[in-house]
Amino acid sequence: MQEDKIYEYAVIRLVPKVEREEFFNIGLVMFSKKEKFIRVEFYLCPDKFRLMHSKLDYDDVIHNLESFQKIANGDKEGGPIALMDIPERFRWLTAVRSSSIQTSRPHPGKSKDLEKTFGKLFEELVK
Repeated sequence: MQEDKIYEYAVIRLVPKVEREEFFNIGLVMFSKKEKFIRVEFYLCPDKFRLMHSKLDYDDVIHNLESFQKIANGDKEGGPIALMDIPERFRWLTAVRSSSIQTSRPHPGKSKDLEKTFGKLFEELVK
């Protein structure tokens, strides 16, 4: 029998007007220290983005989200933060910030299959 793996996840949010503190979910970051697992995925619906009447540029937001992925994946194009170990990358990605891309507080969980759990959370919280 496969044992449960402990993980943490945070929802990635787009905050089109930071001063109004309104947001919508656009992605997920999940991490498991013991399993040396980290994954970031995002989905930003262009139609929903336009409804927010923000001064943000869609392509700029996508570029920043791609940077999140590069950092999570340890891609050297993600800069020096991407070269940190997995727990440090997760903590940096989920640090409190007052920018247009923010994350929820990390939430813990247990799973026998991290990829399957990631997919389920992504569908429930983002799509």
